[in-house]
Formats: sequence, structure tokens, C-alpha cells
Amino acid sequence: MKVSVITVSYNSALTLGDTLRSVAGQRHPDIEHILVDGASNDHTHEVVREHGAHLTRFISEPDRGIYDAMNKGIAAATGDLIGFLNADDVLAHRDTVTRLAAVVAADDSDAVYGDLVYVRADQTDKVVRLWRSGEYRRSRLRFGWMPPHPTFYVRNHVMREAGGFDTRLRIAADYDFILRCLAAADRRVTYIPDVLVRMRLGGASNRDVGAMWRKSREDLDALRRSGVGGVGTLLCKNLRKLPQFLT
Repeated sequence: MKVSVITVSYNSALTLGDTLRSVAGQRHPDIEHILVDGASNDHTHEVVREHGAHLTRFISEPDRGIYDAMNKGIAAATGDLIGFLNADDVLAHRDTVTRLAAVVAADDSDAVYGDLVYVRADQTDKVVRLWRSGEYRRSRLRFGWMPPHPTFYVRNHVMREAGGFDTRLRIAADYDFILRCLAAADRRVTYIPDVLVRMRLGGASNRDVGAMWRKSREDLDALRRSGVGGVGTLLCKNLRKLPQFLT
């Protein structure tokens, strides 16, 4: 099974090398790694020259934000299974992509996901938070459940049916996208009970109070548009994060 891994970046030279090496070191024989860069003005091109020999495609041009860049990656992807790896994250194991592909093939799944750990930005072996996803049931969406987006891989046809990311949303388009992928009643979704991605702290959604407030408004908009829930679901979604800090 051909797997497309899409990475988007902008001025991420300090961490991008880790991400590129993470994918290059995977044992899966058929990986399409697409890097979409927003015309960075740091040392991104030098990092790509040093660590990007495995890249299938490198796009570097101005964009209208992270979700516009992700949509460019989707348009370029030709894999049977498609997912995203942020420019400051790494795959947890050398066999992560192999496991994703094998599970999808064995279960004839439409989507697959796993667990994620947040690590310190300056000390990536220091785990700060564990996101243990648990098994998928469509009814859990109403109670704020969602899988970690960096571990979420979907079949090519599901990606096309979902229609990519809504660029009107600045922070929560990934949540909106996941809801559209999973809202169909007949989706076959498989959970891998293992950490698949190590994610550095410091994302746009929790940068400051203003960003968190905007994310909450966008989450609520996504919930209402999908018909999954409303304010109660949003409250549950935020409360679900608390055990991640206690584990």
C-alpha cells in the first residue's frame, strides 16, 4: 500500500530536519513524502538539501496559511493512504507507517489512528502529556471525542470526499476535517493502541488566550455544521484534555 505523508512548513528550519529524518528512516517500502513550504525565508532550503533526498515532491511558494498548504499537499498526493506530519513532529517508531498500512489493509478500514505524546520543544525525550485515544465509536463524537490529527490517516477516496480543509477556519480546520471524515455512519475506523507520533509543544491553538478563544469558536462552528453537537460537546472536548496531563 502506497502511503502519502504530507508535511507543511514555514520557517521551520530548526525542527524540520528531525521530521525529514523521521520519515526517511521508515521501513515501509512505498512512502510518498510531500513537503509543502510557504516560501520560508530561513534556512529551510538548506535543511531540505541536507536531509530531503527521500522527498517525492518539494513545493515552496507563498500560501494563504497552514490549511491552504495542506490542501496543496492533498492535491499532490497519490497514495492509497494519506496523512500529515507537522514540521516539528516525528514518527514514534521506524515501523509506524508499516503498521498503519498493514492495519488498514487487514481491516479494510477507511481510516486509522493511534496515540500521541506531547514532548518539550527543547527536550524531545521529555514527555509532558499523553493523548491516549481509545477505540472509535461514532457516538463518542457527540461527547467531544476525537483522534489526534497527526496520527490520523485516511483512504484517498475518503480524503477526496471530505473535500480537504476549510481555509476560512484559521485554527480548527483540522477538527472540522476529522468530523467530516468520521460523520458518515458507515465509516470503518481502526485504532492502534500505541504512540505513533511525538509532537512538540507550542502549537498555534494554545499560543495565547486569544488563540484558545478563537479555536473554541471555530470548534463550535465545526460541530454545528457537521450536526455532531454544540456547546455541550465543546465543553466535553475541552474537559477530555485534563487526564492527558495526569497520565
